[in-house]
Amino acid sequence: MSKVTRRVALGAGAALLAAPALVRQGHAQGAADRGAANRGAFNWKRFSGERIEVSLTATPRSQILAQYNKEFEDLTGIRVGVEQIPEQQHRQKFAIEFASGRPSFDVVTISLHVNKRQVGRAKWCMDLRPLLQDASLTSPEFDFADFSAGAVAYSTQSDGRLDTMPHDNDLWIIYYNKEMLAQRGLAMPKTWDEFYTAAKALTDPSKQQYGFVGRGLRNANVPVYASFLLGTQQRDSVDPATMRLMTDTPDAIWAGQMYQKLLRECAPPGVVGFNWNESQTSFMQGRAAFWLDGVGFAAPLEDRQRSRVAGKVGYAVVPAGPAHHHCALFGTGMGISEMSSKKEPSWLYVQWALNKQNQLRFLTSGAGAPARSSAYRNEEAIATSRFPRDFFTTLIESGKIARPGLPEIVPVTEFRDTIGTALTNTIGGADVAAELKRATEAFRPVLEQSERAS
Repeated sequence: MSKVTRRVALGAGAALLAAPALVRQGHAQGAADRGAANRGAFNWKRFSGERIEVSLTATPRSQILAQYNKEFEDLTGIRVGVEQIPEQQHRQKFAIEFASGRPSFDVVTISLHVNKRQVGRAKWCMDLRPLLQDASLTSPEFDFADFSAGAVAYSTQSDGRLDTMPHDNDLWIIYYNKEMLAQRGLAMPKTWDEFYTAAKALTDPSKQQYGFVGRGLRNANVPVYASFLLGTQQRDSVDPATMRLMTDTPDAIWAGQMYQKLLRECAPPGVVGFNWNESQTSFMQGRAAFWLDGVGFAAPLEDRQRSRVAGKVGYAVVPAGPAHHHCALFGTGMGISEMSSKKEPSWLYVQWALNKQNQLRFLTSGAGAPARSSAYRNEEAIATSRFPRDFFTTLIESGKIARPGLPEIVPVTEFRDTIGTALTNTIGGADVAAELKRATEAFRPVLEQSERAS
């Protein structure tokens, strides 16, 4: 496997995410670090005896951090209270607590694809650059330059504030059943049109065998649609320059029709109510040939005690669209509450949680795609992983073509609810163009009001 450079690993690319400004910032940071070197030696035990509270979204990655929490406590002498809350509830909880002015946590994980602009506008999380530039508070082993440019840009607000540190990049990939494809003499499709044709050919309801499974549930289903839209000339649901909603255009309708065909014609019964977990279960049971979703769901698939497809799973970059070849990128950042009275001990936790060892643990356990580039260069760890080589090469190649899968707007949840309802309706047979037009008209004033408030 070829080595991944900082320029390409996991990022959406310098041109996409304004990496030049980050490079300049990096030079300035280096000078600041050298100037700070004489202000005191770094010491992990500096805040021994303190206690901090950490609020994490419940994911395979948070399970790893909780599992190794004692490692941090022994290293620093800092006690840590860790809570893990399911994604939707976690977003609601931290927003309510931040708005109250008295959050119960010091450190929090933020879904950048949903809450980045909301958190940035309210300045709920502190700018981490001063801490990062203080050599007495930042371990010389932290190696900020190891984070990919795209990941850093995703964690950076439009005003330049680095209010979260890159945690992980949720790249969307194709999981496929190698045995089912081999039985029909099919190779992994290269385009979405070929993908639909293959999924249709592999669908046989009489055998409870389906060509595709994916999210049909309202709100959760929008990233599936976005994966198709990214392959069109348009690529975005909202014009990033004008903030104009573009969900009823010809390209948007094409993406909606691809979504409808796959979910209506090639997916198991009841898919209209499927989120990622129901999709994962169907795939693990050997009932679906293809599954489109994030990289963090791989581990159970290779568990021979739980999965009927263990050892039969293929991993592939998403197919190309009619105009572009992109995979959807979502991500998490880890921030420190601006209202915390324990910012410095919290910064030690952030450094430990996002160190190279934990990022490598994410990768080799199949828990997700790290934001650090070094994990992908650790050939020894990758070679001994229970995951096949194509899992790692898929992550590397997906990182090169990744692009944010949701618009960076404040009312992201409302966007997903509104567009997601339209998509769910199409599974039942509703006209795609009519549904997207209705949803666009319903959401446009919400977006416009949000932008006026900014």
